Amino acid sequence: MSDKIKVGFIGVGNMGWPMAACVAKAGFELSVADARREVANNFVQQIGGRAPDTLRELAATSDVIVTMLPTSAIVSRVLTGGEDNVFAGLKPGTIIVEMSSGVPSVTQELAEKVAALGATLIDGPVSGGVPRAKTGQLAIMVGGEDAAIERAMPVLSAMGSSVLRTGAVGSGQATKALNNLVSTGGFLIGIEALLIGQRFGLDPAVMTDVLNAATGMNNSTQKKFKQFVLSRKFDAGFTMGLLSKDLSIALQIGRETATPTPFSALCKELVAAAQAMFGPDADHTEMARLSERLAGEELGKGT
Repeated sequence: MSDKIKVGFIGVGNMGWPMAACVAKAGFELSVADARREVANNFVQQIGGRAPDTLRELAATSDVIVTMLPTSAIVSRVLTGGEDNVFAGLKPGTIIVEMSSGVPSVTQELAEKVAALGATLIDGPVSGGVPRAKTGQLAIMVGGEDAAIERAMPVLSAMGSSVLRTGAVGSGQATKALNNLVSTGGFLIGIEALLIGQRFGLDPAVMTDVLNAATGMNNSTQKKFKQFVLSRKFDAGFTMGLLSKDLSIALQIGRETATPTPFSALCKELVAAAQAMFGPDADHTEMARLSERLAGEELGKGT
């Protein structure tokens, strides 16, 4: 039963908070931790659960541990580094679900270290952003041993409406990075099309409607152009820096597999340019503003 599974959730930021809230809502016994102690305390006050004083204590009292952190380097430090870490309290049989958008090769190395302690690490990065994190309808790409995935499934199902098995550990993160590469390509080419259309005299909002009814439809035409670009809100909730990191991972996988990636490299360079212009904390939809500056044209306001 889910109420007997004790879950430790590390990283209650923009995505981690609503994901952990879904775990709590599903009735699991929840412990949370965050680099900002006040955030973990606020979560307990607003949502419930407990915030142990140490990562060691969180690990010692958890059957399933979820990490939702910015980078693989931070995940490594949380698991193995410093005076206080997860490994210090990790119990044999524990399942660690690494849900960060990390580097697959690093995650595979961590999985080996976890296995040496009698526990299991699987990776489960997500897609769907903050809106679907809040409703527990994320798509979760899971890589790892089938038995461990089955044991973690009640927790995963509390956060996601679709749990997609991708293969061995690390494969989920590879799939996530490549998914974000495809999403970025669709966004960038769509924005260029809207700019061409506007300069021709077309209404970009009408163009977006046509794209969504025709073969040019993609996630950005459906869920980003009107909502965050034409509205000029630029607040989708996912930063340029995180997107740039994901694209770097995708290109790294391309290099490791000796795959030619000319278009992917162009997408990565455009995002890098946008990040240099607007900063890593800017919303990723501000990529559109780079294209606008290149064109000397701003897409319609208030749509």
